[in-house]
Amino acid sequence: MEIYLDCNATTPVLPQARQAALAAMADDFGNPSSVHSTGLRARSLIDDVRARARRVLGVPGGRLLFTSGATEGIQTAVLSALVGLRDRRARGESVASLLLYGATDHKAVPESLRHWKALLELGMDVQAIPVGHDGRHDLAWLRERAPRAGLVCTMAANNETGVVSDLDGLAGVLAGSPALWLVDGVQALGKLALRLAERRIDYAPFSGHKLYAPKGIGLLYVREGAPFTPLMAGGGQEGAQRSGTENMTGVAALGAVLAALEDGGTFGDAATLAGFRDRLAQALLEAFPTLVFNAPPALCLPTTLNFSVPGLPSKLLLDLFDAADVRVSGGSACSASKAQPSYVLQAMGLPAWQTASAVRLSFGPAADEAFITAACERIRACGRSLRESCLQPSAPGSLPPEGLTRFIVDGACCYLLADAASRRCIVVDPLRELTERLAALLRCQGYTLAAVLDTHRHGDHASPAAELRAALPDLGDDTGPLDALGWPQDVRELRLGDRVLTRLPIPGHTADSTAYLLHDANGLRLAFVGDTVMPGALGRSDFDESEPLVFGASLLKLAQVVGPTTLLLPSHDDGDRFASTLATERRAQPLLARLLGGGLDAPAFAAAKAEREGGVEPGDCATPAGGARVAPHVDDDCKVLTPAQLLALVERQPELLLVDVREAYEQRLGHAPDLVAPRARHQAIPLSQLLLALPDWLALPTTTPVVFYCRSGNRSAQAANALRRLGHEQAWSLAGGLALWRPQGGDAPAPLRDPDVPAFA
Repeated sequence: MEIYLDCNATTPVLPQARQAALAAMADDFGNPSSVHSTGLRARSLIDDVRARARRVLGVPGGRLLFTSGATEGIQTAVLSALVGLRDRRARGESVASLLLYGATDHKAVPESLRHWKALLELGMDVQAIPVGHDGRHDLAWLRERAPRAGLVCTMAANNETGVVSDLDGLAGVLAGSPALWLVDGVQALGKLALRLAERRIDYAPFSGHKLYAPKGIGLLYVREGAPFTPLMAGGGQEGAQRSGTENMTGVAALGAVLAALEDGGTFGDAATLAGFRDRLAQALLEAFPTLVFNAPPALCLPTTLNFSVPGLPSKLLLDLFDAADVRVSGGSACSASKAQPSYVLQAMGLPAWQTASAVRLSFGPAADEAFITAACERIRACGRSLRESCLQPSAPGSLPPEGLTRFIVDGACCYLLADAASRRCIVVDPLRELTERLAALLRCQGYTLAAVLDTHRHGDHASPAAELRAALPDLGDDTGPLDALGWPQDVRELRLGDRVLTRLPIPGHTADSTAYLLHDANGLRLAFVGDTVMPGALGRSDFDESEPLVFGASLLKLAQVVGPTTLLLPSHDDGDRFASTLATERRAQPLLARLLGGGLDAPAFAAAKAEREGGVEPGDCATPAGGARVAPHVDDDCKVLTPAQLLALVERQPELLLVDVREAYEQRLGHAPDLVAPRARHQAIPLSQLLLALPDWLALPTTTPVVFYCRSGNRSAQAANALRRLGHEQAWSLAGGLALWRPQGGDAPAPLRDPDVPAFA
């Protein structure tokens, strides 16, 4: 069973709400504007739900209209307030000049303010009310500006952090202000007493799907006497306040949720929910001992926790939780696809590492004891998986990073070559951002650092190799003096078990550019080539450290030594291509093809390359390393298979190879579904360790399909694209990954549980 802990984004539908919606479709399907009996029954249902909403919200007066959700409610409220301000100005009255909103408000609020201000041609200044480190509004700042404010917008409780606003403090500040007051009540419904009438709140929007109703239904409260302008004009429904035939199924479902709020037994009280939150917080601390909470729990909703773990980006944590069938998020669902740090946490002044690592855990008031117990155990399992992967240093790992692991930071690549038997490793092209992480990983595994190698020196910064060696003083080989790139001066080769690393000077990009060649029992396996050759690009040769006249000769020497099909591993990969070969690059780069084909000598190559690089600033049409792109960067058109297509392909080609590219900490949390018939071959190769497997897959018959899968389909698409680019055209990605897998082979996701047994959070 999945553990759904993302209720601030949306909730499952309450069983009685689902039943009410079905009954409305079957029995009360009439148009509420019709005057016959069927229509009158529909009208009665709407009136009953509205009356129940008034009781729950404690608003016997004022307008209360059904909307499609909170965004429509916010739009209606903002339009109403701004039209009211415009009308006052037209009558010659003095009108305030400011429109204020909380800096941590949902984006729907400031976007609505700017949108309607522009359309209504109001020359008012839109400003964000600052918040403190605790996420609460700066009341002193607001008090100074309240006399000049026409509309003030705040949240009752924040959707990302759960921080509850000081509504009484806000009400006090606004008591003498002419400003209208909008309070976003979305996260408060069912969790907080808003006391709308007592606090002189003018507008309060709500959304049903945040509290177990379906999507597409909401409420808007408008205080008696507050300006009101319909957002939607037409047939005059909702007393001409919101035209359009009413959403009968949504209203009926929302009515069932409101009835559950009234019955006092369906949802937990504040003390019970706070106890559940405390147990989840304790489980998180046991799983991630260095965890920090991003908002004070005492000031937050009893159903929300927002936290960060030092050194672990939010994407890693989200993949980890999802592999354990625990659904959490990195913040607002509306912003999740943008992969940006949380603006809410930035507004609170939290450091960059916290905003980049933040994870939100939120459950709903229908959670029960069994659900919380299961959630806590699943969270602890996530922590155990990270410790076993040495991503948390609090316990020794059980599985060493055997083989070759690639790390990537903003397009820059670092490689860890490790041998489990000898417990020795080599780092190639270290990155300062990874020093602490690599040191912790190697200490956890008890690995000896045989060498830290750079493929070339850097003109704009010093190599962090010395820092990494200094971080592991007791885990380094005593190999004597090192050259400028970290190679022990007194050895010709570095050995890790049955693998041997040798070096090949290839000056050009810099005078000391070097390739490191990895050999195993089968001969040359791959080459680390730095910035000399990158997927779709050659390293620039117009730096002070460059030797452009020998670049061509170095490429010819590299081709002679490695041949056309040996994998080349770059130190920069801005397109997630992972590796290349000279044969691949000859197809992609005409200049390189002419050189290797004998059509250019070294001086002519240098001149042609200089012409291409002339006037191109580093970073323009180039990799971060300054490699001038000589092949157009075209987004890869990933070839995907639906589950049904995959099953059909297995029947036709049982030699098909299935590869799970999730990371080890994900794979350890549970086996992937039985994707295909037992005779299909399976491999588990994490995306970070793809490189040593690529030569084996390239050696397969060209007709053998290789199908990659992961959690969502993104990483598997990278793997499939990399293999296709290298020449194996039968490389595919499972569309939607495990998230959309359906065992019976259909194209739609399978139910995750018995639909009649709710797994509420």
